[in-house]
Amino acid sequence: MSVLFTFPGQGSQRSGMLRALPDHVAAARAIEEASDTLGYDVRALDTADALRSTTAVQLCLLIAGVAQARVLGARGHEPDLVTGLSIGAYPAAVSAGALHYADAVRLVALRGQLMERAYPGGYGMTAIVGMTQRALEPLIARVNSAAMPVFLANINAQTQMVVAGSHAAMHELATLAGEHGAQRCERLDVAVPSHCALLDEPAAELADAFARVAVQAPRVVYLSSSVARPLFDGPRLAADLAGNMARPVRWHDTIRLAWERGARLAVEMPPANVLTRLSCAIFGEGIAVSCSETALRDVEALIERERARE
Repeated sequence: MSVLFTFPGQGSQRSGMLRALPDHVAAARAIEEASDTLGYDVRALDTADALRSTTAVQLCLLIAGVAQARVLGARGHEPDLVTGLSIGAYPAAVSAGALHYADAVRLVALRGQLMERAYPGGYGMTAIVGMTQRALEPLIARVNSAAMPVFLANINAQTQMVVAGSHAAMHELATLAGEHGAQRCERLDVAVPSHCALLDEPAAELADAFARVAVQAPRVVYLSSSVARPLFDGPRLAADLAGNMARPVRWHDTIRLAWERGARLAVEMPPANVLTRLSCAIFGEGIAVSCSETALRDVEALIERERARE
């Protein structure tokens, strides 16, 4: 039996996510270290206005995830496995000991800037609920074109997909999906077309930055949600992190892999419960819990109970 820490991606952000972290020295130090690395107080990013920026969102998600994991670690609770969705892969890598936190802060700041620069407006992501990948892909092929690009970006569950592309293409696809049985099409709070070929060039620029950073072998099992498999060495993990903005997310397969590798408790780092809800179907005989909705002492009790079963 094992404990899995999950780290959410863009779209999970909420104003005040850093202020809502546990009142613990480990969380305070994570905020301070990020501020020192960037040269300004990162708490200024934690407002509704600031979070309109992709860079601010990604930095806050990194900081919140690392801070919460460090609080749990300081209280004696370490994961056996980690995984993250999109930007969540970065705090997962830090928590696994593969990537230095200061390097992660600089790389995530660059990642957000590259994505914003490539697509300052007119693009985003849409969740499509109630359709399988097989049913959705022909509709994407009907809409996708050079003038109106749209791609499958996330396979979050068997009937929950996310697409990325231009506003016009996503609107047309949502209309088609509704006509073909989709239960709901919802525009996500993401201002860039992540996890598709539209971000190939920014991903290549980020890979150049990773070439100047040391990435180590993780000390716990690191599951890549881009390939739904564990990565055990630094170079492969670095390439996965650099390229994940341009690759589809295979979240459903990744969580199923975690279950197959023995995870029975999935603990989602702040600031939301999106991954917890997605994990519940696979963790039917285990437990999926969100730190944002569960008292710290209760999360600790669940981890301790899981450890007692080992």
